[in-house]
Amino acid sequence: MSAQVTTTARAATDAGDPSVRAAAPATSTTRPGLPRFAAALQISASLLWIPQAAAIAFAIGNIADGAPAQAAILPAFCIFLLGILRAGLDRAGTTRAWDDARVRLSALRANAAAAVATHSPLDASRPSSGLVASTLTEQADDIVPWLARFLPLRTRAAVVPPIILGFVFVFSWVAALALLMAAPVIPIFMALIGWQAKAASERQLTRMGNMNAFLLDRLRGLATIRAFDAVDSTALRLRANAEELRTSTMAVLRIAFLSSAVLELFAALGVALVAVYVGFHFLGELNFGAWGGKLTLAQGLFVLLLAPAFFEPLRDLSSVWHDRAAGQAGLEALDRITRGGTKIVGGLESTAVEVSGALSVWIDGLTFRHAESATATFSDFALSIHPGEHVAVMAPSGGGKSTLLALVAGLSSPDTGIVRLGGEPMNHASAAHLRARIAWLGQPPHIFSGTLRSNITLGRPGIGTGDVARAMEAAHIAHLAAQRGHAMIGENGAGLSGGETLRLALARAAVGIRPGLILVDEPTAHLDSVTAAEITDRLLAIAEGTTLVVATHDPALAARMDRVVMLPAPAQLEVLA
Repeated sequence: MSAQVTTTARAATDAGDPSVRAAAPATSTTRPGLPRFAAALQISASLLWIPQAAAIAFAIGNIADGAPAQAAILPAFCIFLLGILRAGLDRAGTTRAWDDARVRLSALRANAAAAVATHSPLDASRPSSGLVASTLTEQADDIVPWLARFLPLRTRAAVVPPIILGFVFVFSWVAALALLMAAPVIPIFMALIGWQAKAASERQLTRMGNMNAFLLDRLRGLATIRAFDAVDSTALRLRANAEELRTSTMAVLRIAFLSSAVLELFAALGVALVAVYVGFHFLGELNFGAWGGKLTLAQGLFVLLLAPAFFEPLRDLSSVWHDRAAGQAGLEALDRITRGGTKIVGGLESTAVEVSGALSVWIDGLTFRHAESATATFSDFALSIHPGEHVAVMAPSGGGKSTLLALVAGLSSPDTGIVRLGGEPMNHASAAHLRARIAWLGQPPHIFSGTLRSNITLGRPGIGTGDVARAMEAAHIAHLAAQRGHAMIGENGAGLSGGETLRLALARAAVGIRPGLILVDEPTAHLDSVTAAEITDRLLAIAEGTTLVVATHDPALAARMDRVVMLPAPAQLEVLA
């Protein structure tokens, strides 16, 4: 039998229904680098102030020396042209920086989202939905100002002041010394304040993520909260969390405003030192510090005009220093999601794979223990299932039925031992390929908000209207589709009965080409006997010619299988045919 199986990452990793057939590998977050071209444009714009200042100073100096007013026309024209060029370069650099930052953020978000998609539904350490949503939206947004403003300004602050200092030094070593003495104070205070700002931003982002996680969890459990009359206590808890978030936000803002005020003060003092020296030098009180003996009016004005420009990059950098703290905190939050998103054996990828025939299942020497358990669920466990065989796995509650299915599908990794599907080991290299040949019906199957058709196809390419119609007929929900038409189904199957939800999940497995292995977890649980019998009939019809492994407590369903595998208590695991 030849088959072509396609799937999507969304279906592959959904909690309770990790899918029907594959998903997409997450790549690690790469640390964003400096937008060099944008920084070069902004540096060029800043350096154009030097010829502008020279033109202004020497035009005024010439007029003071008795030159006619017409002598200022050419310098004024040069100042005008340089101003236009400077504004254009600054705009181009700023635009390029923001565009580049948004592109980089999109890549970082895609990597983090792909990493989240690789979390196994059985992984207790996976981040909550609220935390992921907060990180990918609110916290990640803080990376853009860091990339677009802080990084270019940091480069500008490292390049522009030394160049300006060199021009000042050409005319007066005292003025250069005054600037040099005042300059280091700004980075020192920026570093001191920055440590506090970064810590405050990290605490702020953590509280924001916890707040979102708390709110989403309570919204999901709103019916339960009302049933237990816990609305008021939940509202009080939400109010306390919101107040804590407000307090932390104000703490971050206080640090930001304080840093700007302190650094503005030191920049003003530096400019004042230069102005005092030049003023007393013109008055003849300080007759030293100029290489030519005494500064001319043009030279003094040139030095004075350059002094504010010397501090301007440092002042601009200080004004966005909080962007650094927030941006790095947001990037670290994305890093944590990305690094933690590799809990499934192998990468998941959206793919189309040519497959043929039913898959055999061979397990040998399997040992597995849950992280929170002191007892091994499986110890030196072995199992062999022939291609096309239908097997029921039975055990007491907590005996490892669902865990066994997860190990076969590669959703959990064994501590020791090996799992082979079709003779191929389930590992990081083969997981995506093998999982593309598996259909999974979880307990309970997750139903997305959408139409019946969209919940069957799950966005998989190559599935036509005829394929969907045949799958609905096989799962016996064609009549339901006729009744509902294009009506929307609520999230988690709101509006569907338990039996209809199971039939919809069966249609997902039946659509398109037959898989090589179908894994089913408690398909008849919580169903009445008539509905359970019908679901069993539909499942066996869909699984004809395909390997089927069913975890169940239902003796009626187990009796319909070719073989029953009993999983005793963990201390005495063995396989009984």
